Amino acid sequence: MTRKNIICTVCPMGCNITVKADGSEIISIEGNECKRGEIYARDEFTCPTRTLTSSVLVTNAKEPLLPVRTEKPVPKAKFGECMEIIKATTVHAPIKIHQVIIHDLAGTGVNLIATCSRDV
Repeated sequence: MTRKNIICTVCPMGCNITVKADGSEIISIEGNECKRGEIYARDEFTCPTRTLTSSVLVTNAKEPLLPVRTEKPVPKAKFGECMEIIKATTVHAPIKIHQVIIHDLAGTGVNLIATCSRDV
C-alpha cells in the first residue's frame, strides 16, 4: 500500500491530506476539510499539474529574453519535454502580451503565451 501526504493549496486552510492507494487505485483520502481538498488530492496523486513558467530568446528587441507561461497547468511528467521545446524556441519582436508563442506545447493541448510585450 502506498501512502502520500499532500498539503492542499486550494484555499488558505492548507489541509494536510493523506492519500492511501494500492498501486494506482485510491483506497482513501483523509484530512481534507472540504470537497475541493479531496478533488485536489485525487488530482495531485493521479496526475499532478503545474503552470510552467520560463523564457524564450527574442530577436529584434531591446531585451534578449521574453518571459512566457502556459495558459493552463500541464502535467509535471511533461515538464522535461516542454522545456526542451522552449529552450529551442526563438521569437522575433514585436510580441504582444498574451500572444501565443507555441501552440499545443509538447502535445499537452496547452498553449505557451507571452507574459509581457517586447517592442522593436
